[in-house]
Amino acid sequence: MNKTTLKSIIPVLLVLIAAILSQNYICMNSGSGLNGGPLAVRQNSLINSEGSTIEERFLVPEGFKRIEYPADSFGAYLRKLPLKPHGSPVRYYNGGIKKREVHEAVIDLDIGNRDLQQCADAAIRLRAEYLYSQGLFAKIHFNFTNGFRADYAKWAEGNRIKVEGNEARWVKQAEGSNDYASFRKYLDLVFAYAGTLSLSQETKPVLPGELETGDVFLQGGSPGHCVIVVDMAENTVTGDKIFLLAQSYMPAQDIHVLKNPEHDAGDPWYELDFGERLRTPEWEFSEEHIKRFAE
Repeated sequence: MNKTTLKSIIPVLLVLIAAILSQNYICMNSGSGLNGGPLAVRQNSLINSEGSTIEERFLVPEGFKRIEYPADSFGAYLRKLPLKPHGSPVRYYNGGIKKREVHEAVIDLDIGNRDLQQCADAAIRLRAEYLYSQGLFAKIHFNFTNGFRADYAKWAEGNRIKVEGNEARWVKQAEGSNDYASFRKYLDLVFAYAGTLSLSQETKPVLPGELETGDVFLQGGSPGHCVIVVDMAENTVTGDKIFLLAQSYMPAQDIHVLKNPEHDAGDPWYELDFGERLRTPEWEFSEEHIKRFAE
């Protein structure tokens, strides 16, 4: 090959190489995920770093489709929870950062400045926030560990709960109001006197095959722990189901979507057929721990 021929071929080769590189970049960075979102982090990841809600941030694996829920349901509410920017750390109530990274995303919801919103409280918080958003005030009620039932509807009438030792009673102390600031004060009081033990006694057991978004894995006791199902998807061929989990922990900290320690980074989905034990980053559960909030 003479120099003249080589000079004429080089520009053509450069154009071809540029086209190939451009096409590969498009495939890796601009391709659509299975539920319509861009694969923004890396190829084969199920994380869309630009997504601002659970539904947008987490793509479903190939062959799966999100389970449909009515627009006003608890399941629909949970998958639309707002998230902090991708890569945000989990923070404690005092501003400190959780060093152990067990999360794939942080839910953008305040935790207050007291050590109150811990594990069971995260599930209580999300359930209460959903009911409050729907105006279903009469359905917002949780039991203290001593068995006292704290009804938000009574709180909204201006009644307050006076706790003395192991006894609690209602006392009229304020004007009636259902504004959000008052609602948050109600929740802080519930967080202070409720826990995994009380929540395990007021939720009902659920069989694994009946698991729904909004159900919890809950081991009551001291210590005990609780995580909540915040999204689910189903294989369109086999019917196999997968789900995402969220938690808070001790001390009080941001509610966060958990990694799956059995999977590679970028795939936080858990299989419903998890065997004898469901292993999460900071706790293990069995199928007998699946519970559902009573209406």
